[in-house]
Amino acid sequence: MIDRVEWADLPADLCAAVEARTGTVTAAHTVAEGLNCTIALALRTTHGGRLFFKGVRHTDEAGMAALQCEERINPTVGGISPAIRYRFDAAGWAALAFVYIDGRHADLGPGSSDLPAVAATMNRMHDLWLPHFPIPQFADRLLKFCSPDEAEHLVGDHLLHTDTNPHNIMIDNHGGDAYVVDWAMPAIGPAWVDPAYTAVRLMECGQSPADALAWLDGFTSWRQASEHAVRVFVDATCRHWAATVGDRGAEPSNARFRHLLAYDRTANARMPSRRRRPQQPL
Repeated sequence: MIDRVEWADLPADLCAAVEARTGTVTAAHTVAEGLNCTIALALRTTHGGRLFFKGVRHTDEAGMAALQCEERINPTVGGISPAIRYRFDAAGWAALAFVYIDGRHADLGPGSSDLPAVAATMNRMHDLWLPHFPIPQFADRLLKFCSPDEAEHLVGDHLLHTDTNPHNIMIDNHGGDAYVVDWAMPAIGPAWVDPAYTAVRLMECGQSPADALAWLDGFTSWRQASEHAVRVFVDATCRHWAATVGDRGAEPSNARFRHLLAYDRTANARMPSRRRRPQQPL
């Protein structure tokens, strides 16, 4: 967990830069869950209304790279993720202020009524344009844990989030829509990858493997995925976690990933989709 910096402890010059744009900050509450950034605040302001404010120090190279990526990709993921309203750079800090989602983190556990909304948003993510700046290929992320020939099966044309844990999925209290936030580590790859990651999160949140796979079956991209590609994904991911935390520490997560291999792809004749994603218009 990253130690958060409260509004009252931020440099005066940064606070002044914020209030020059948003009006007076009348309330500021720290957001404790998730978010790999030093500033994570829900603000109430006199002119800008409610905002979600996140930021990092200039000296945090990884944090700066993530924040800059999130800023650049924000126009591409409009309607999927809250829009950025303001950008700030002052007193050695960089920060973004987003439209505030009056909501809560998604419940991915058994019996949750949030799952249809989560699925609807993920299906819409399949149709996102590709941005005009470089995004890493998902296959390259796992190349250390599979052969180059195997990695070819993970090459795709779709914009992926790759970290759809419950803290990165917000449910709007008013309309019940799902929003996917924190686009700090996107990739380009097969459309089925984000639903597959999310199905593993369902199991992590207490869903049975059978129920998680039944939810996953609702995605055309998953039904059409190559069995070999899914096996490469699962095997490489398991090797990655074993290398990161050791075999014993990785086993609970790896067991959930291996459940993806139990999906029955013989129920229907399914030809893999090769539809390319168009680039965002200039």
